[in-house]
Amino acid sequence: MLEQFGEEIWTVDGPTVSVAGFAYPTRMIVMRLSNGALFVWSPTALSSELRAAIDSLGPVQHIVAPNTLHHMFVGEWQAAYPAAQSHAVPALRAKRPDLKWDRDLEDAPAPEWSNDIEQVVVGGNGITTEVVFFHRASRTAIFTDLIQHFEPGWFKGWRAIVAKLDFLTAIRPTVPRKFQMTLRDREGARRAVQRIMARPTAAVLTAHGAPIRIDGQAAIAHAFNWLLGEKASR
Repeated sequence: MLEQFGEEIWTVDGPTVSVAGFAYPTRMIVMRLSNGALFVWSPTALSSELRAAIDSLGPVQHIVAPNTLHHMFVGEWQAAYPAAQSHAVPALRAKRPDLKWDRDLEDAPAPEWSNDIEQVVVGGNGITTEVVFFHRASRTAIFTDLIQHFEPGWFKGWRAIVAKLDFLTAIRPTVPRKFQMTLRDREGARRAVQRIMARPTAAVLTAHGAPIRIDGQAAIAHAFNWLLGEKASR
């Protein structure tokens, strides 16, 4: 259910969902802003028990879809919290016109959360544009799909082979091969990751992988070494 991860930040591990025939766990992150409002990142399925736990923390004012792939349960939250604003990357408006989108996520935080959360847009690949967030109070960097890590036994049969080839079951969390291979604007992505690396990150949370509680900057550097180290190797 709702588990406190650090100062003013909680995680919720939701149900497993099927995407293109692969089973993926789901994770939601809730951050309480300085004004007491809640920022709900990548919402999971909403049960009555979860709603009661969320409501005990404060009012939900921001529902956030951090890339074009994480939107499955947004409609449930919009129905439950009609006064909340919904934020998404621009491409999601076209993909999910059935949902209510109030504001686009940009390469700078909205005024409502700028005192508590920073953000960087990482684009340039052919699959999705993702907004990476940094929660100041807990010094936590939050990735959606750009960094993933599954235990070797999570996938079975041919899916395990595909997952291995995609780096999903690498020894350490890393960027899946498909995102690396479809990256078009490498210099733009490199600049974005360098901005992320400039934050004093202690911990890292991802949608698909165990929480990283220490040495967060080192974990990000390892995941993006293939991109950050390109110039040095030329």
